Amino acid sequence: MRNILVIEDSPMVLKILEHLFRQETGLQPVFCASLAEAEVMLETSAELFFAAIVDLHLPDAPNGESVDLVMRYKLPCIVLSGSYNEQRRDELLLKGVVDYVLKDNQHSYEYAFRLIHRLESNSQVKILVAEDSEATRHYIRHILTPHRYQIIEASDGDDALRILNEQPDIDLFVVDHSMPGISGFELVKLLRQQMKRNELIIIGLSADAKGSLSAKFIKHGADDFLRKPFCPEELNCRVMSTLERRDLMRALKQAAQYDALTGLRNRRAFHEHGQQLFEQAQRSGKHLSVAMLDLDFFKRINDEHGHASGDAALIAFAKAFSSQFPHALIGRLGGEEFAMVSSEDGASLGKALDQLRERCAGLKYAVGAPPLSFSAGVYHGHPEDLESLLHQADLRLYQAKTQGRGRTHWQ
Repeated sequence: MRNILVIEDSPMVLKILEHLFRQETGLQPVFCASLAEAEVMLETSAELFFAAIVDLHLPDAPNGESVDLVMRYKLPCIVLSGSYNEQRRDELLLKGVVDYVLKDNQHSYEYAFRLIHRLESNSQVKILVAEDSEATRHYIRHILTPHRYQIIEASDGDDALRILNEQPDIDLFVVDHSMPGISGFELVKLLRQQMKRNELIIIGLSADAKGSLSAKFIKHGADDFLRKPFCPEELNCRVMSTLERRDLMRALKQAAQYDALTGLRNRRAFHEHGQQLFEQAQRSGKHLSVAMLDLDFFKRINDEHGHASGDAALIAFAKAFSSQFPHALIGRLGGEEFAMVSSEDGASLGKALDQLRERCAGLKYAVGAPPLSFSAGVYHGHPEDLESLLHQADLRLYQAKTQGRGRTHWQ
């Protein structure tokens, strides 16, 4: 649970914020209606707060004193204002507030909550800034630091390439077009040959006035482009929007490849990855083992104890299955049917499945439900394709079922 300090005196704004907070189970607001209340709260409990949403103009703090107060305690500060003043906005952003949000419609308040959620995840985001101007690097760092990003700096293209090779977990790369050594433009082309867009976000920078430069940058792999000089708000918005777009693409990929209930690979992803493992085994002349598994009498669990119990059984089994075989490829093919590809031989896999069966018998997944049991078929060999392996394992699964279930048939 994240505690958010809200310093606001407007009844209408408070009503809107209270409504939005009710929809956020992970955020707990603490409201203060004046600078005096906020001073007492921060003096006694500042360490309990994650961030603050602060009204710029209060009756006892008409000139932004509430913002200065929050900044003294080094809390991320999102400023709300009922009027727009560009000079004042720039002053606040350069002072280090997270953002300056105008109180003009519902979307503005929702945007403030987006900022809070980004603050939660930004501490895990690494940004590399490649820029030969020390002043520009300092300016970018000053803008991005309030958002809690991890900032790394490079003074030229060669230095940037070295850092990217040493730290492959960098999320976002801000790169100037013209630098000593390898240019930013050539660096973008090189990186895009190695890394996909969902692996590294690239934002290009340039002071060049040519309108075609931004298109050239983006055509060769950059995700966005900023022309220098830029205002703090523009950089923050571009960085946040590209990260949100990246996260959305990852979420879509996750949904397309993994079963929503158990978190295991779905049928399509299992077959695609399994085919890759099979081709690797073919090239190296190795054999693979494939297992097909079915939960025993699963329909009875659904019919007699409800589908919620059936779902709980699938989740519990998937967790135990993954724990027992941490290095194997595991998937849920549909319903109560699961599959696995492993480099272990059939005998070893059969013994490990027997151990899993003992663990499953002791799992508590629903009140009054029967112990979990499964049947399995295992085949170890090197036939012509993955489908043949799966077919052989499925035949052995059928034999395990006909022999009474709750057992593994392997060869």
